[in-house]
Amino acid sequence: MLHGEGGDEKDFLPIYPAIAPGAAALSPRLSPLSAEAEEVVADAAAFAHWLGHAIEEYKLDAGRIFALGYGDGANLASVLILLHPGMLAGAILLRPQRVVEPNPLPKISSLPILVAGGEGDATMPAGESEQLARLLSHVGADVDYAVAETGHDLSPSDFSMCKLWLSEKLA
Repeated sequence: MLHGEGGDEKDFLPIYPAIAPGAAALSPRLSPLSAEAEEVVADAAAFAHWLGHAIEEYKLDAGRIFALGYGDGANLASVLILLHPGMLAGAILLRPQRVVEPNPLPKISSLPILVAGGEGDATMPAGESEQLARLLSHVGADVDYAVAETGHDLSPSDFSMCKLWLSEKLA
């Protein structure tokens, strides 16, 4: 679970059991994501290292790690997918934007990803989320794209959508 800017590692804890009943959760405290491409790449590398260590330490099944990210947390997850393919089994990206476009583009075979923009989102407009969804689809991910009838904030309908999508992908 990857929180957005201004949030902390506790943001998703109250709603996570409703989205993914019985699933283990890792929820690190993140620093704000940089606007500089080089720093974003470094942030993703550091997070990939942390995640690899957490998988070993907690004896997690690396093939079942899904990211649930919001805002900057969703951006970090998308960069991880693009720069470190294979680290995640899937992702839910809420209110993301395209942060990097690697060259060359990776090949991501059928990775399930839900991208959800916000219709009235002034922070990360839905068009930004849609661009990311198209990029991820272009590299081979199995992308579902949705636009919530809200701004940047999350709503109960977002959580219902996440639960339904995740239950379908894990069935």
